Amino acid sequence: MPLNCVLTTGAFAACLAFALPAIAADKHETVKFGAGKNSATLSGSLKGYDAVVYGIGANASQAMTVSFSPSNLSCYFNVTAPGSETALFFGSESGNEYAGMLPASGDYVVRVYLMRNAARRGETCDFRITFKVTG
Repeated sequence: MPLNCVLTTGAFAACLAFALPAIAADKHETVKFGAGKNSATLSGSLKGYDAVVYGIGANASQAMTVSFSPSNLSCYFNVTAPGSETALFFGSESGNEYAGMLPASGDYVVRVYLMRNAARRGETCDFRITFKVTG
């Protein structure tokens, strides 16, 4: 909170409104493959601190690839295993392509987001993302 905020009820509320980032509105989607298919390509869009969160069910020892094509160079995705709070893939460090053997069975989370610098400026990101699970 800024140091010049007086802690009266009204001033506190006004200071708090400026001290906190905008509240993100995450969009949640479940990835479903068509009959006989092992991949799906989806399109999406996000703005500012919003995120698009995909859930995709898979089993341990299956191979998963995620290919990402964003319109904004500050737009990335992370992959998190079921029951984990730490991502097993960080797009901001590793790029726009994930490929790996899955460590656990369950619902994986793929979260698409803008880096803080772009989110703070209210930038947008249009993207295409392809999921593939084999094995």
